[in-house]
Amino acid sequence: MSNEVIGLVGRDNLTARVFQELRLALMEGRFRPGHRFKIRELASTMGVSETPIREALMQLVRARVLSMQASRSIEVARLSAAQYEELRSIRILLEGLAAERATTRISKADIASLKKYHQALVAAERGGHSREAVQVNWQFHHTLYKAADAPELLEMIETIWLRNGPLFNLLYPHATPTYPGRHQHLNVIDGLMAGDPEAVKQAIKDDLLEGGARLLQLLQDIEAGTAPSHLDATAT
Repeated sequence: MSNEVIGLVGRDNLTARVFQELRLALMEGRFRPGHRFKIRELASTMGVSETPIREALMQLVRARVLSMQASRSIEVARLSAAQYEELRSIRILLEGLAAERATTRISKADIASLKKYHQALVAAERGGHSREAVQVNWQFHHTLYKAADAPELLEMIETIWLRNGPLFNLLYPHATPTYPGRHQHLNVIDGLMAGDPEAVKQAIKDDLLEGGARLLQLLQDIEAGTAPSHLDATAT
């Protein structure tokens, strides 16, 4: 694991700092499902002792974001197609509410950031830069939901993204989001600029359903054994 994935943390309140860095990395999709954490290596990379690493990882195990195997190794939890679909239905409700609230609260600067993140997403997908695509997609959604100014709601959304973020690495190249019309991110931006909460809420719902359709099918194919042999939702 390189410093591009996880960086150094400060010395104060180490466990909390390690936890927050790992939390962000998971939401941004910097780890794939099945990624196995090596505590000594992670401690060296982050510049801390093994104790705060172990404590932070165990917090994520208790949250079901990571799983502990019989060998006591800790890895990023995998999601089944049914789990993904259930979480998506919850996301539609929570993220739709956040998007609706954000419409009347978001700043022009944040809308400009959304445009920038979407352009970066499109460029990353076209260039085959899957890690960057996953990361800027998170930044697009998080910027929108943070603008709702609803900390408790944002915490719930982030908790689900902790489990979904790693899975989004499977989008590329076999399940790249596609839309029957224009990209739903553009509809989100248009709705925000028009001050139309219902349009923004609907665009988020459509983004999750349309953009995630191929991922859901891929998960179903993996479980049925009909996906390409290397796509078993394990870490690379």
